[in-house]
Amino acid sequence: MSVIQCGRFRLDLAQPRVMAIINLTDDSFSGDGLHGDVRAALGRAEKALEQGAEMLDIGAESSRPGSDSVPEAQELERVVRFVEQARAWNVPLSIDTVKPAVMRAALAAGADMINDINAFRAPGAIEAVAAGESGLCVMHMKGEPRTMQQDPRYEDVVGEVMSFLDERVAALQAAGVARERLVLDPGFGFGKRTVHNYTLLRELARFTAGGLPVLAGMSRKSMIGAVTGREVGERLAGSVAAALIAVQRGAGIVRVHDVAATVDALKVWQATLDA
Repeated sequence: MSVIQCGRFRLDLAQPRVMAIINLTDDSFSGDGLHGDVRAALGRAEKALEQGAEMLDIGAESSRPGSDSVPEAQELERVVRFVEQARAWNVPLSIDTVKPAVMRAALAAGADMINDINAFRAPGAIEAVAAGESGLCVMHMKGEPRTMQQDPRYEDVVGEVMSFLDERVAALQAAGVARERLVLDPGFGFGKRTVHNYTLLRELARFTAGGLPVLAGMSRKSMIGAVTGREVGERLAGSVAAALIAVQRGAGIVRVHDVAATVDALKVWQATLDA
């Protein structure tokens, strides 16, 4: 399924889309949290769009390993203010949240997608998003952000992640959610060791076999640092390489910090296909 319904937009993912990360968080593993400064976030978003981003993913609660939850009222206020001011832009707005109340408020304000690292498992989450036409990104996470990197283990990481996503898709469909609204994310870095992450990247095409599009988010993550030896701020080349590999293996959306470099890499890849 190359076309997805994403709120106000129908997106053809036959051409991969670059989703820019906009962090309104007080903390972030990559150091780009904006502490709720919506004006600064809007400026960063405008720059990302100028550099070629075609989607924005806005988050106001960190999901880095070891992070704690933030107050619902704080997250809600920051997200809604951003959406209200950015809605006039002709770009899909994705909201990265696990909280049903934030999902409802963001959608009411005009957001186009909900990106839930908890795969809509919180009580009331499915009910918050079932109606309407918003896109829904369903991600795999083993455990919770605070503890997920404490010795994660799998017998078959690809099979287990695929089974989890299949179950969550079935739950959403049972609630009346159309398949054309759904996007899958294997959850790179969320309860996975380095070997698990690279196994998922190598086998990413398997996640597209059921016809649903795949979102891949590896930008600046520890899986890049583990093989390059680079600190977070020096992972540009590795992050771009990971995004390009993901697209080559079928990802329809790549979620990134470094938009311009990723867009350039994908242009070269596309030119090679078209030659």
